[in-house]
Amino acid sequence: MIEIEGLTKQYGSTTVVDAVSMVIERNSITVIVGTSGSGKSTLLRMINRLVEPTSGRVLIAGRDTEAEPAYRLRRRIGYVIQGHGLFPHRTVAENVATVPRLLGWEPARIRDRVEQLLEALQLDPASYSGKYPHQLSGGQQQRVGVARALAAEPAVLLMDEPFGALDPIIREKAQDDLLEIQRKFGTTMLVVTHDIDEAFRLGDRVAVMSEGRVLQYDRPEVLIAHPADPLVARMTGSSERAMRLLSLTTAGEAALPGTADGSAHEGPLIPAGASLREALSELLWRGSDCGTVVDGDGKPCGHLTVAAILARGRPR
Repeated sequence: MIEIEGLTKQYGSTTVVDAVSMVIERNSITVIVGTSGSGKSTLLRMINRLVEPTSGRVLIAGRDTEAEPAYRLRRRIGYVIQGHGLFPHRTVAENVATVPRLLGWEPARIRDRVEQLLEALQLDPASYSGKYPHQLSGGQQQRVGVARALAAEPAVLLMDEPFGALDPIIREKAQDDLLEIQRKFGTTMLVVTHDIDEAFRLGDRVAVMSEGRVLQYDRPEVLIAHPADPLVARMTGSSERAMRLLSLTTAGEAALPGTADGSAHEGPLIPAGASLREALSELLWRGSDCGTVVDGDGKPCGHLTVAAILARGRPR
């Protein structure tokens, strides 16, 4: 979907982004993580040409982004920044409708799209359409910012530290909202963050950047189990690596067939959607060596043992 080829940005003698190449799959969430000054935000902004590259190129759906004026490119790429960036003098509905109006959509189509997005983001159109940003909570403002970025039905959504200004509880809810939106609309998302836990929670694939270079780009479980660079190992937390691995796999995915003793149920019931980390905590809390994994209807679909869970947490 997005091909980044040798992308470089220099300011005088300083190289901010150094020959980065990546392929971002369609309908996925890719997260770029790195410390301040690693070049991650500059890389993101070169995709929609808010920053023009010194060399290299970006292709979206096989088309070089240099082939069209930058303002047109940006209208078909959603962009969300930290702190939402809403227009304070416009209502929620007017904020969300910004790009569709620039594109000349019919009023009825704009109205339908605004209502669809507000409902998808759990903001009742009847209650929120006429409100102004200052009348919303921080989490609500962030959701409106996401709705605005998605309003023109972009195939690509760029997000630069979108949840950095939110407190931990609101931030977790905003992350859940983003995952649900991606499942619902299938938008290809590229997210920048400095938070490795957020990167692993959101990303299908994660790129770790330092000093303008991508040190490793792979699935979260690969970065955790097989870090390719000492900095990647430090960022993924060598002391917490096993717990991070367990957080990435559900009980349903790891369940062993049947039950350990052949009975209908054995030990505590573990929802198939729970992470292995949650399953391990439950078994240890209950003082049980084994538990039965159940689906959404409460039907057994396998079992898990403490030993099997711990084995999954060991890097292979």
